[in-house]
Amino acid sequence: MIRERIADNVYWFQSEIYAQVTAGAIVGSNWAVLVDTLALPQETLEMRAYLEETLGVQVRYIVNTIYHADHTFGNCFFPGAVVIGHSLCRKLMEQHNYQALERIREQNPEFKKVKVQLPGLTFDSGTLSLQIGKRHIKIFPTPGNSPDGISVLVREDRVLFSGDAFLPLPIIVEGDVDQSSETIKAIAKMSLENIVQGHGDVILRGEIDQAVKSNLNYLAAIKKVARTAAKRKDPLTVLEEATVEECGKSRVLLGGLVEDLHKRNLAALYKQEMAANQ
Repeated sequence: MIRERIADNVYWFQSEIYAQVTAGAIVGSNWAVLVDTLALPQETLEMRAYLEETLGVQVRYIVNTIYHADHTFGNCFFPGAVVIGHSLCRKLMEQHNYQALERIREQNPEFKKVKVQLPGLTFDSGTLSLQIGKRHIKIFPTPGNSPDGISVLVREDRVLFSGDAFLPLPIIVEGDVDQSSETIKAIAKMSLENIVQGHGDVILRGEIDQAVKSNLNYLAAIKKVARTAAKRKDPLTVLEEATVEECGKSRVLLGGLVEDLHKRNLAALYKQEMAANQ
């Protein structure tokens, strides 16, 4: 696990094992708010040990920015913490995460100690606010990547924990490409110091404009490819030729995982285009 203090009492953690997934913590004098957990139990437990033993705080709240297992399977390692999420996050966790846990237990015995812990405090729209010490935390929906997506803003530090709403490569397989674009545009207007992406490295203030532009251009590019493919007799050729580089992103992002994610984006958009044309 990699960790870094990105502002006073605001911390970032990143998995060294799985997909550069991230988590964060906003720390007060006696307790902390955790934003997501890490994918593997050993890394989440390492993060907990740092908070409890080094910083001397207990986690009182966990905000799940999305229902995905790599962000939520560590909830159970913080007994007594209130888990916050979108109402759709709870619903999707109930639908998918129990079965996902059974599958991964077959591959990795380490997950036998994991239990699915659903959000106990949910909301549908608007904003939830928390105060921890002198800091105010704003929790609000950021759909596009997934309909249950939420983000966490530390107002005083202008640090946004975006979850998967902002990524090195936008992913819209479960979401909506236009909604994702609108969410990214809204994030661009927040006058942020840092964006903590759901996966990948922290984006610094001087890098935000370029990151926003890159992601919006990518979404526009794949939308155009899908529309073109839907009009052709050889759609598979169009989709195969539209590499991640052709659409404006590097193939080395996220340790090379983006090539497969890019193909999944195109397949999902093409399917949507074909359905819309019927």
